[in-house]
Amino acid sequence: MIVIKFGGHAMGENSADWMRELALRFKAGERFVIVHGGGPQIDQELKVRNIEKKMINGFRYTDSETMKVVEMVLTGTVLRSVVRSLIKAGLPAVGITGSDTGLLEVDYKDKEKLGLVGVVNKVNPKLLHDLLDMGYLPVVAPVANDASGNALNVNADLAAGAIAGALRASQMLFLTDVPGIYVNWPDQNSLIDSIGVSELKEISFTEGMIPKVEAAIKAIEAGAFASRVIDGKSIQAFVSALNGEGGTWVHP
Repeated sequence: MIVIKFGGHAMGENSADWMRELALRFKAGERFVIVHGGGPQIDQELKVRNIEKKMINGFRYTDSETMKVVEMVLTGTVLRSVVRSLIKAGLPAVGITGSDTGLLEVDYKDKEKLGLVGVVNKVNPKLLHDLLDMGYLPVVAPVANDASGNALNVNADLAAGAIAGALRASQMLFLTDVPGIYVNWPDQNSLIDSIGVSELKEISFTEGMIPKVEAAIKAIEAGAFASRVIDGKSIQAFVSALNGEGGTWVHP
């Protein structure tokens, strides 16, 4: 079982290639769960609506107006596009959200500072197990509800990591827009090849690296056997990662 976080920056010209690779492995008996992001697509829609984009330590500040756009883009445009593309590649994809059957139980990460941003407290994986047992490929949009039923924006990296832990995935793959985790981004010489969780916790990161590192660590602490951050724009990197190579390998 491999959980794949498909980042918005990776949704480019190479996405059809990695979906075909996924189809070959799926037909050979491997099982996957995909969690997608959609940052660039959200940015584009916010720009059209003249809504200011605001990022804090790698997380999107989400007020009620922004949340409407996030939910519309992630659970609508992007989810449907990813599912259609996977089906076209020959995969039995089914699109769901973190809200469906209470898949993700979330609370506010920091309501005063970040607004409607959720943090995953618990994953209820029965729906995923049921879909997998029936031979489907689940695709999850990272939007969930708080205890009162209000929609919250959940960072896709953290949602994927939590799901990987709950499923005790053999590997958690983060397809992003960089080749791996950098100690001093954007210093290309600071790319980490392999690192243990305890050592990774000792390093301070900035901006977009923060949720990636946090998710890679939490996936393992929750039950996944390894995490790997790779360049989602490279089909070669994706194939290597499925074979347990390349990118930044985070291990217990």
